[in-house]
Amino acid sequence: MKQETLFRSSVTPADIEHVRNIVVSTGFFNQEEVDIAVELITDRVDKGEKSDYKFIFLDLDGRTVGYSCYGHIMGTQESFDFYWLAVLQNLRGKGLGRLLTARTEEAILAAGGHRVYIETSSREQYIPTREFYLKIGYRVEAIIEDFYAPGDGKVILVKVV
Repeated sequence: MKQETLFRSSVTPADIEHVRNIVVSTGFFNQEEVDIAVELITDRVDKGEKSDYKFIFLDLDGRTVGYSCYGHIMGTQESFDFYWLAVLQNLRGKGLGRLLTARTEEAILAAGGHRVYIETSSREQYIPTREFYLKIGYRVEAIIEDFYAPGDGKVILVKVV
């Protein structure tokens, strides 16, 4: 039986726990990073449309299984940050991240954005993440060595949409 897939940009207080559960499930993020993800969704819940953070959720058969977070970069005309992309660990590798990314890029384009920036770690653990973005049309714009910690640089990727 085919699963019902729904994308939504509406945000509810329940999404705070959805985001926490999704990010924790990946096993990629430390507690501080999990707290940051929760802080962004909490900002959106508290401020509504006045928040600088926009979200797209992916629900399968009524269960939230992935999300993205993005926002306009203040002081620019057409540049957006793609802050977060995460899918429940047990559903990774099934094309859901690709679907969420495409939907996020469509939303950015609809909002007048044309340049999308993603920042990620240079650690070995993030090789699959960087390869994913490269496969879907992003390119490495810059690497800032030792940004997050010694031996952990920031990789900035960009895509024109």
